[in-house]
Amino acid sequence: MAAAQLTTDHLTEKHRPTLDQALEAIRTRAYWSPHPEHPKAYGEDGSLSAADGLAAHQAVLGRRFELDQPGTDDWTGGEVSPYGPELGVEYPHADVEVLLPAMRAAMGGWRDAGPEVRALVCLEILARISARTHEFAHAVMHTSGQAFMMAFQAGGPHAQDRGLEAVAYAYAEQVRVPLVADWSKPQGKKDPLELRKSFTPVGRGVALMIGCNTFPTWNGYPGLFASLATGNAVLVKPHPRAVLPLALTVKAAREVLAEAGFDPNLVALAVERPGEGIAKELALRPEVRIIDYTGSTSFGDWLEANARQAQVYTEKAGVNTVVVDSTDDYRGMLANLAFSLSLYSGQMCTTPQNVLIPQGGIATDAGPKSYDEVVADLAGAVGGLLGDDARANALLGALVNPDVRARLEAAPELGEVALPSREVAHPDFPDAVVRTPVIVSLDGTKPDAEAAYMSECFGPVAFAVRVGSTAEGLELLRRTVREKGAMTVGAYTTSPDVERAVEEVCLEESAQLSLNLTGGVYVNQTSAFSDFHGSGGNPAANAALCDAAFVANRFRVVEVRRPA
Repeated sequence: MAAAQLTTDHLTEKHRPTLDQALEAIRTRAYWSPHPEHPKAYGEDGSLSAADGLAAHQAVLGRRFELDQPGTDDWTGGEVSPYGPELGVEYPHADVEVLLPAMRAAMGGWRDAGPEVRALVCLEILARISARTHEFAHAVMHTSGQAFMMAFQAGGPHAQDRGLEAVAYAYAEQVRVPLVADWSKPQGKKDPLELRKSFTPVGRGVALMIGCNTFPTWNGYPGLFASLATGNAVLVKPHPRAVLPLALTVKAAREVLAEAGFDPNLVALAVERPGEGIAKELALRPEVRIIDYTGSTSFGDWLEANARQAQVYTEKAGVNTVVVDSTDDYRGMLANLAFSLSLYSGQMCTTPQNVLIPQGGIATDAGPKSYDEVVADLAGAVGGLLGDDARANALLGALVNPDVRARLEAAPELGEVALPSREVAHPDFPDAVVRTPVIVSLDGTKPDAEAAYMSECFGPVAFAVRVGSTAEGLELLRRTVREKGAMTVGAYTTSPDVERAVEEVCLEESAQLSLNLTGGVYVNQTSAFSDFHGSGGNPAANAALCDAAFVANRFRVVEVRRPA
C-alpha cells in the first residue's frame, strides 16, 4: 500500500461540503451541479484551458498508454475516430489470471476505510477528471463521434454529475445502519443481556463495467462509482472503439487511490485485442460479482441469463415513442421534436423513434392539422434546423460506426420517405460520415408496417406512424413499452383526459414520461440529481440511473457481535 499523500482531513475539508450538497440534491430533486457546463469556465484553479486540453489530448495519441497495472502481457489498440483519424494509442492487455486476484486482494483496506472515506476519495477522482474536462472532451469526441460541444458537456460535466450522484446514493445507503450499536435486553431480576454489535458494509467483489461506444463516460460513470463507493474493486472493460475516455478515467482513479494510501489495483483496465471478445469470459469469472452494461439487447439478455454469480445491471435497446394528440404551441412542438430527432444523429438511447399521429389529424393553436400536414411540417422543421451545414455539424456529430450508416441507408425501403437524409461535409474532418435524419411515414393501421416501427432502428431514423386515433395510439404505446421497452416517452395534448390516460400507461408500464415539451428541455435529455434515466421497470433497462436500488445490492452488511 502506498504512503498516503491525501489525508482524510484534507479530503474531508475539500469534498465533504460537496457530498452534503449532493445528498441534499437527491433528496429535493432540485437543479444542482458542481461541474460547469461552459468551456470558458475552465483554465484556472488547476483546470486545463481549451488549448491545454487539446494539447493534453494530442500528447497521448500515437503512443503507449502506461498504467502500471499487474498482469500486462501484451499491448493492443486500434481506435479510429468517427471523424477519420486513427488515434494510434496502445493500451495494456491484461492477463486476468494475474489481474483479478490482485484486484480482489486490494479490497480489504478499501473495506476498512468506511463509507465516508470511500465517498471522499471518489469525489477526489471526479475532481481530477473535472479539471481535465477539455482533454476528456476530445477523447469522447474522437471515440463516440459526438460534436465537440456535446462531447464536452455530456462526456464531461454531465457524466461527472452522474458519477457524483451514484456516490451520494451509495453513501446514503451505507450509512443507514450505524457502524456500532450497544444492545441491552432486560432479564427481569437478572442482569440484562448486553452485546456490542458492529456493522460493516462489505463490497460483493470485483465489479465489471462494460463500456459502450456512444457515451463511454456518461453511461460508464454511474456503475463505476457506485461499485467503487460501496467497497468493490472495478474492472473497466471499454468498448473497443471507445477506450481512451475510460483509460484516462482509470489512470486518474489509480493515481488518486495511491495518493490516498490505497491499493491502485482497486481500479483497472481490460482492453481486448481486435476480435477477442473478452466480455463473456470476464462476465463469468467467479471473482466478478457485479456487472454494469450498456449496449445491445441480445448481449444484455445473455448477461442476465448467464452471469448468475453476479448482480447484473443492464441498459439495453428500446423503442422510444411520442404520442401527438394536440398542442397549443404547434411551432414550439415541431422545433422541440426536430431538435430531439437531430441531436447526435439520433445515436442516444433516449432519442424518440416513433411519432404516433392520428389519421384524422390534430388540433393546434394554428388550426387543425391533418396527418400529412403534421408529417410535412415536422420534416420541414428538421430540414430547417439542419439546413446550415455549420449548425448541422454542431448538432449531428458523426455516425459512430458502419452499422448505423447501414440502417440509415436501408430505412427508405420501409415506407414513404417524408424527409430524405442528406450528406453534410465537415470542414475540419473530410472523412467524417455526417448525415441528417431520415423521416419515414408508416401506416400503423396496416399490419405490414409493424415490423419496422416495433423494432429499434438506432441512429438518425424516425418513423411518423399513422394511427387510427389517439386511443389507438395509446394502446400501441402500451404494447411497445411492454414488449420492446422504452427509455423515454413523450406526449403532446391539450386534453386533461388524454394527459391522464398517457400518464396511466406510463405508470403501469414503468416508462419515464415528458409532457408538452416546447422549449429548451428535450425528451432525450435528463438531469442528474433530479431526473431518473430509465426506470428499471420495462425491457429497455433493468435499472435506473440513479436510485437506491442501483446501489444497495452492491454491498452487504456484515455483523459482528461481542459481549459488552
